[in-house]
Amino acid sequence: MSSSTGPAPRCELRAVHALVLRELMRLTANPGQVAMLMLQPLLFLFTLGGGLSTLVPDHAVGGSYRSYLFPGVLLMSIQAPALNVGFRLIIDRDSGVLRETLVAPARRTTLLCGICLGGCVSAAAQGAVLIALAPAGGLPYRPLLLLGLLAQLTLCAFALTALGTAIAVRIRRAETFALLLSLTSAPFLFTSGAFVPRSALPGWLDPLAAVNPLAYACDALHGTIRALAGHPATADGAGRLPLAANTAALLLTGLIALYLGARSFDRHQATD
Repeated sequence: MSSSTGPAPRCELRAVHALVLRELMRLTANPGQVAMLMLQPLLFLFTLGGGLSTLVPDHAVGGSYRSYLFPGVLLMSIQAPALNVGFRLIIDRDSGVLRETLVAPARRTTLLCGICLGGCVSAAAQGAVLIALAPAGGLPYRPLLLLGLLAQLTLCAFALTALGTAIAVRIRRAETFALLLSLTSAPFLFTSGAFVPRSALPGWLDPLAAVNPLAYACDALHGTIRALAGHPATADGAGRLPLAANTAALLLTGLIALYLGARSFDRHQATD
């Protein structure tokens, strides 16, 4: 009966578990790479945060600049590992690893969800390392605050991973995907309000910020800090949308990207 109705739920869950476990094994097998990915956010926190904190007035960011910068540093810590899932998807397809994965007794949509979930967990785990450094970012060491930041960061990682994979399934060359990331990662990060309030940016960048998922992620992190740590609002009022709206926008972005990616993945792999 299961052959007529598709793979059994147990097989689907085992496939997802195996893909998540594979991403975690990649993470633990390359501690040097993880350390290098953590280096840039830490440099931004301690050098940029320490240097500009004496130049940026508190009223411009609604508090100390280092506290304002900390959510942006958290986003930096997950941006590369989350988007690199799409890069590895293309590499696996070129090397034949993906073809071997597709013979698993699970739907292709389930397999793509497992790849995204594995990337999300791996990226969130790296972000959790920086969340533990919250006092260095001028935030109080409160368990509820740390859990709230981890939840928001996991949602951000899910949205970025889903976007990366949705784009990767439509691209045939790893070099093209790498070039696309290099051209878009920095602009989206800088227009998100991670380093300076978006109100301080040129007005012609507003349309880019409006469609920038990192902007909603940054606002959600700022809103979480304001809600759970009692910090004053940032210069942008901790975002132009309420915390719940920013969270919903991130979730919706991830679900739409995952749906579109799954459709493309199923169609493209069927023709390969």
